[in-house]
Amino acid sequence: MYQENKIWIGKAGEEKIYIYPKMANRHGMIAGATGTGKTVTLKVLAESFSDCGVPVFLADVKGDLAGMCKPGAESESLQKRIDAMELVKEGYGFHAYPTTFWDVYGEKGMPLRATISEMGPLLLSRIMELNDTQTDILTIIFKIADDEGLLLLDTKDLRSMLQYVSEHAKEYGAEYGNLSKQSLGAIMRAVVALEAEGGDQFFGEPALNLADWMCTDCNGKGAIQILDCQKLINNPTMYATFMLWMMSELFETLPESGDREKPKMVFFFDEAHLLFDTASKTLLTKIEQVVKLIRSKGVGIYFITQNPKDIPDGVLGQLGNKIQHALHAYTPAEQKGVKAAAQSFRENPEFDTYETLTQLGIGEALISVLDEEGIPTIVKRCQILPPQSQMGALDDGTRDEQIRSSLLYTKYAQMLDRESAYEILEKKFSEEEESERKAAEEAAAEKQRQKEETAAEKQRLKEEAAAEKQRQREEEAARKAKEKADEAREKQVKRAVKNAASSAAGTVGREFGNTIGKSLGGSFGKKIGGNVGASLGRGILSTLFKM
Repeated sequence: MYQENKIWIGKAGEEKIYIYPKMANRHGMIAGATGTGKTVTLKVLAESFSDCGVPVFLADVKGDLAGMCKPGAESESLQKRIDAMELVKEGYGFHAYPTTFWDVYGEKGMPLRATISEMGPLLLSRIMELNDTQTDILTIIFKIADDEGLLLLDTKDLRSMLQYVSEHAKEYGAEYGNLSKQSLGAIMRAVVALEAEGGDQFFGEPALNLADWMCTDCNGKGAIQILDCQKLINNPTMYATFMLWMMSELFETLPESGDREKPKMVFFFDEAHLLFDTASKTLLTKIEQVVKLIRSKGVGIYFITQNPKDIPDGVLGQLGNKIQHALHAYTPAEQKGVKAAAQSFRENPEFDTYETLTQLGIGEALISVLDEEGIPTIVKRCQILPPQSQMGALDDGTRDEQIRSSLLYTKYAQMLDRESAYEILEKKFSEEEESERKAAEEAAAEKQRQKEETAAEKQRLKEEAAAEKQRQREEEAARKAKEKADEAREKQVKRAVKNAASSAAGTVGREFGNTIGKSLGGSFGKKIGGNVGASLGRGILSTLFKM
């Protein structure tokens, strides 16, 4: 309850225990074993901050915070508590609170999204459980995207960027360092696994604008933002990293505000131990830095966990407002934890803090807050006030009605997909593919041209060889024909000469025979002598030609 400009959280006997709003941004803690009343305490604080006009964020891990949008209802146990603490005369009553529901998966609330760029390589590496080398390469991927003006909004942008860098690893390696294909492949597989777990729904636009949470309703009550984490908590790393991202966003986006009368916003982080489990040294340093410095931005962070030892000392030392419910001490390790928790309080001489911690009942807690001067008060054993809104879960019909009636519904209900790395790189991939296709076609055409030229050259040479061979054949035939003609002519000449010589020899022989025949006497002798002479002459000439 908000009373006398102070946040009333419980009673120690007749004494009222308050948190001073101007000290509320010094952070706080609600701790205690399961079933000791942490959720009720969380609701009481959230309602009181809302009554104070301070916006509140709650992570609803079990689904039992959603009832804050409805007034509480009477019950026997609740009435006993109201009567015992005499709350009616203090103005206690049942009230509903201005509540907006969110869900990373968009199932039990409006979709709550962030962009890949906003998440950053360090937190994204934790979600994807990358090793140090892979984290360094992811950081380089982000740097290349920034240098080339490529927006990383959703997981498909990141996948496209990884693919593009992988295909141009040698080119980028010269400027940004070695980018091994194995590490790029491991990151790609982690992105695919992240999408399978719903990361493709969480990363995108419209991204959450935290300024939309910094508001009050028409009655001046601070708006309460409830993130349903019943499904998200099944992935503890993603849940914790998302919470850290929100704190980081608040730290980075809000201006310095100095000392304020009340916080700008109060952030409740349930299952806080998940934030620190398996966190690297670098990440723990970042968490401590955010917790230390964010209070100057007017933001109070309250961690809810089972045991204070779940929170690192560097963070625990920053928590000024402590509400400690009962702790169990059955084992030596648990006894050591209870002792450490007891020693973290400013001692009250009226009771033994260690013993009291193990004896607290449900709804009881040890409380130490910062006074108006910022000094921790002596620890008090207190009864926590009951909440004024409905306890427990909310039916689906009422939840859906609340979601759709929100003024932010039209802004965040539908995912946007503007041009970013994916679209730009897809265009580049298409251009490169087209260029490669054209180059391949040109190479194929050139190869075909060369093949055709080679075939044509072979055909030309073949035809020339055939022509040369034909020419040679024709020359040889002509030569042989000439030789044959020459031989025929020569024979003809010889025959003519022979005939002429034979005729001449016959004539000469006949003349010679006639002469001899004359001498032998009479015309008969002349005739015989002429024939003999002609035959003899031809015979001699034939013999000469044969020789």
